[in-house]
Amino acid sequence: MWMGIVSLFPEMFKAVSEAGITGRAVEQGILQLEFWNPRDFADDRHRTVDDKPYGGGPGMLMKVAPLRAAIAAAKAQADGECEVILLSPQGERVNQAVLNDLAQRKRLILVAGRYEGIDERVVEHDIDHEYSVGDYVVSGGELPAMIMIDGVTRLLPGAVGDVESVARDSFMNGLLDYPQYTRPAEVDGIQVPEVLLSGDHAAIERWRKISALGRTFERRPDLLAEDLGQEDKKLLEEYLSDRKIKDDHNEQE
Repeated sequence: MWMGIVSLFPEMFKAVSEAGITGRAVEQGILQLEFWNPRDFADDRHRTVDDKPYGGGPGMLMKVAPLRAAIAAAKAQADGECEVILLSPQGERVNQAVLNDLAQRKRLILVAGRYEGIDERVVEHDIDHEYSVGDYVVSGGELPAMIMIDGVTRLLPGAVGDVESVARDSFMNGLLDYPQYTRPAEVDGIQVPEVLLSGDHAAIERWRKISALGRTFERRPDLLAEDLGQEDKKLLEEYLSDRKIKDDHNEQE
């Protein structure tokens, strides 16, 4: 996949271009990242990229001309159909389904805004889609862009060594991940669930599905489909029944 990044701080992206899964993907040619800084397209000696908003108010906005020129340069380099994405608090919330869809593309351009935002005319004319990584505000679009780069890259063929680990990640099947354990089998008097030591793969998979359903119900009930299948309903009921028995036992103690 090719990704063009439009940002006033391209140096921040070394965190994804030089380290971890994304860094290895770049090194192996699975992911190609290129950067365009709007300052390089400013037409004054101070390389000005911001200005006061019409109507007054706090802060500054990114100017139209340098930003639009940077986006145009990125699109020219893309050499083909390419979606231009703005990272913005006003955008559609990013979830796993969004990342799965974007991972099917060949070319993307991510635009990282700064200051109080960008001129709306750029949004209307040059941006294809706006995405938000959550209902909060950070200093610019760089960190949200890096989140999207990481989330998309791990879905690219060859980016992650163990493909099954990606398929089992939280949200991939609409549920949170089940609890995970590694050696030793006992820590601070707490034992690993016996089923995980049994070697019974069918029982382990069943326990994991029950645990994922239960954890999702307790922590993110909004993720559970309203029309859970009969088998999933039975597994969730089993989890809740076992949880009640444990809670009642703890209260008695």
